[in-house]
Amino acid sequence: MKYTKRGSGPLSLPLRNSCETQGNLARPPGIEGVEMRKIYYSLMGRAALRIPLVAAGLLGSFAGARQSPLRTASLESHEGLTISATPWTDAAKYKEKFPKKSPYAAGILAVHVSFRNDSDDSVKVNMSRIRLTVHLDAENTQELPSLSPEELVQAVLKPGGKDPTATRTKLPLPVPLPKGGKDKNADELQREAQEAGVLTGVIAPHSTVQGLLYFDLQHQFDLLDTAHLYVPELVLMHGNRALTYFDIDLGQH
Repeated sequence: MKYTKRGSGPLSLPLRNSCETQGNLARPPGIEGVEMRKIYYSLMGRAALRIPLVAAGLLGSFAGARQSPLRTASLESHEGLTISATPWTDAAKYKEKFPKKSPYAAGILAVHVSFRNDSDDSVKVNMSRIRLTVHLDAENTQELPSLSPEELVQAVLKPGGKDPTATRTKLPLPVPLPKGGKDKNADELQREAQEAGVLTGVIAPHSTVQGLLYFDLQHQFDLLDTAHLYVPELVLMHGNRALTYFDIDLGQH
């Protein structure tokens, strides 16, 4: 499918939801607009560290003695927090977590994320504000929110429930699922998605939380060439101090 400028033809991905980031540093123009530029930023004179990995062994000296090295394709680290992200672009990766119904076969991308806290304070991440940012063309950028387990079930089991060519300003409301275990396939898939996902947004000092985030790319996996994982709302729980946002380039691996 070809992508056109907003308003000049069909788009197959949901447009971003506009919402203001609260309790965080000012976001540079264009991150949630139609134009986005790769930016470099600093906080209190300290530059954020962006490390593309060529081999897992390169992280040995970076990780520190208290935790094992991270093994990932893309990561960013500053202020004692490291977030890594690995898109699952191989269908075989999904078999262990989803042995019967693969989200990937339904056009949904899973991104394995790891939040590693090397500071002495707990960090709270607003998981609902995480976005996958993709470029449709030179003038169109869209931000996709992650799917809840319930929304993932709808996208996998009811692929005809939405028009992939329609231009939308928000994700369609999910159709209510049968209750009381009436739909075993839906119940099982929802349980698998929840167990494989990120179970908490609170990362204790010197610990790591990891799991999958799900994004409906509607089979347009080539958009990963321009994709960034944007994590805007992070707070040190002692003193409620906001941390700088993370903008992880997924197209570099």
